[in-house]
Amino acid sequence: MAQDPAAAPLALSIVVPVYNEAENIAPVLRNLAGAVKATPYEVLIVYDFDADTTVPVVQRLVPEMPQLRLQRNDLGRGVLNAIRKGFQVAKAPSVLVMMADGSDEPQAIDEMLRRARAGADVVAGSRYVRGGGQEGGPLLKRTLSRTAGLSLHWLGRLPIHDATSNFRMYSRRLLDAVTIESSAGFELALELTVKAQRLGMKVDEVPTVWHDRTAGTSRFRLWQWMPHYLRWYWVAFGFGRSAARPAASAQPPTQSGSSADK
Repeated sequence: MAQDPAAAPLALSIVVPVYNEAENIAPVLRNLAGAVKATPYEVLIVYDFDADTTVPVVQRLVPEMPQLRLQRNDLGRGVLNAIRKGFQVAKAPSVLVMMADGSDEPQAIDEMLRRARAGADVVAGSRYVRGGGQEGGPLLKRTLSRTAGLSLHWLGRLPIHDATSNFRMYSRRLLDAVTIESSAGFELALELTVKAQRLGMKVDEVPTVWHDRTAGTSRFRLWQWMPHYLRWYWVAFGFGRSAARPAASAQPPTQSGSSADK
């Protein structure tokens, strides 16, 4: 990969929260580099602590991939705060959240960015549309995810079919317009999508296939995080209340768990 980040204005910031992903990070980043070639972008590798095994691997890759940036998360440990930190330091007008475990397909990024440039404030990678899919993962988790996504689309009028995928691109306009209220895990993706819809912003989706990790251990806590997802599920249906602005007033939540709790 020979991209010089300084050669053109950044079009995309890719936020990758990590927690001891030494086994996965190099192939994930090389796959990303092979998929996104024409777009000036930066990759923010957000880690919680200096001893994270991901850090030295990324340091060795920087000469080969000059768009990589290591960013320590100082907002409080956990995936939610790692993503928040990435949002805070991202420089591009579009910001993508991508996992370090190889579950997300970077081949979808160019189309996601095309939709963003066409005016979408949220572009979701969707498993539940034609061309999308899911390979592996626990049956219960897959069933609940599909049920949530399709019920929110058909009954809650959410403009996408996959409500729980975290492979999602956001506009800086949206990130600056809302207060992040999430307090655990990956509920943030659903929160931002629901708030974008409520603010009258455009929400779009592209098909993508999710792949279960082949190395390392998933730290996704289904039962612990379920109540947090349900909050935004009900907000999408018009129940409950949430703030829309200003983002600057939001305080980082205190959260246990890693920044790769997928």
